[in-house]
Amino acid sequence: MISPELNFNLFTSDLSHYFKNQVKVGLFGSGVGLSVVLGFSAAYACYYLLSVAKKPILIAGGKKFHQFLRDKCPVVSETYYPTFWCWESRVQTLLRPFVTAKPWVNYRNELITAPDGGQISLDWFDNDDSASHPDQSTRPTVLLLPGLTGTSRESYILHMVQQSRDLGYRCVVFNNRGVSGEKLLTPRTYCAANTEDLEVVIEHVQRTIDKAPLMAAGVSMGGMMLANYLGRKGSEVRLKGVVVFSAGWDVFECTASLEKPLDRFLFNSYLTSCLQASVDRHRTVLEKKYDIDHVMKAKTIREFDERFTSIMFGYPSNDDYYRDASPIHKIKSVQVPMLCLNAADDVFSPNHAFPVEAVKQNPNVALLITCHGGHIGFLEGLWPRQSTYMDRVFHQFTSAVKHLRGPLTHSLGDVTQHEST
Repeated sequence: MISPELNFNLFTSDLSHYFKNQVKVGLFGSGVGLSVVLGFSAAYACYYLLSVAKKPILIAGGKKFHQFLRDKCPVVSETYYPTFWCWESRVQTLLRPFVTAKPWVNYRNELITAPDGGQISLDWFDNDDSASHPDQSTRPTVLLLPGLTGTSRESYILHMVQQSRDLGYRCVVFNNRGVSGEKLLTPRTYCAANTEDLEVVIEHVQRTIDKAPLMAAGVSMGGMMLANYLGRKGSEVRLKGVVVFSAGWDVFECTASLEKPLDRFLFNSYLTSCLQASVDRHRTVLEKKYDIDHVMKAKTIREFDERFTSIMFGYPSNDDYYRDASPIHKIKSVQVPMLCLNAADDVFSPNHAFPVEAVKQNPNVALLITCHGGHIGFLEGLWPRQSTYMDRVFHQFTSAVKHLRGPLTHSLGDVTQHEST
């Protein structure tokens, strides 16, 4: 029997001999070499077109919202063509911050005071040059919520600001406590389950621009916080519409996915270190109430939450916190139009935990699922620097939703379930 080692040595020897001869005559000058290249390219193109590029799945609980999205947001019916050289989930996730451009945005910062004495940083893009909405008192406004450790300077936030500017809209970015350079005045930060700071921000923004239509967009943890807010407040919410990107719907499933060896190495450890760096930056304030040295020894997000987040927000256990932080349990109570975009290959938010059945029962909610896109990736085009599929969803939805008249909610018996590709 020939050993695997001998087989491998014979293979590499033959391969080396082949390429040595091809280099002498020129790979592309050889009919065989050119055939190999063309054959591989054709096979890859076929695989990409048949297995990678696909139309997204649109799931909606009500006929009115489903038809509205099909008519006003054509992106939900179009084939999504991920960038052909980086369509894999982890590659999309890792490359997005480096590949996409970071357009310059000149923000106006505002610090507002929370009821507990803490301060919240808001970054406004006023868009005073807006030609389509020159009256600042009625200029449509979008509230943006970044991800877990994100700020107003994240590329995905800057792209949404750019899209809003093109629409003539104003933007305001809600930076979670202590992440954007401001001092932490009280021993409290933030989490996906607690929406008190978000409520303060929305009330403040609505008082400031009381005649302007207000929409909101949340990314990753920002989307989870936004969905939890909508579920808790129900009919009290005065937002015109909401779009959520790459939200984690079931925190138990999300953390379990990120604890798999490869994803722990690529993402979990890094995000844990980012959370710890934020805590360490405010150590003098936080160490009065929490064991920061113990927190700094956490190796995963779950350990960080067990030692810090769940304790800070008064949960009996980390499981109680994760249960409360999972938006999947609150979808049924959302009373404003909400479009959610998730990629089926997102390792942060596994597709078996998507709230498909809950969405089908609520006429105000729609879930758009792409086969690829990773976590906040959604790269498309040969060189995806200027725009992503996610940007196009944001642009079309925020452009259309402010024109919606009247509630989408029917009586439960009138709800028609729609799922299309």
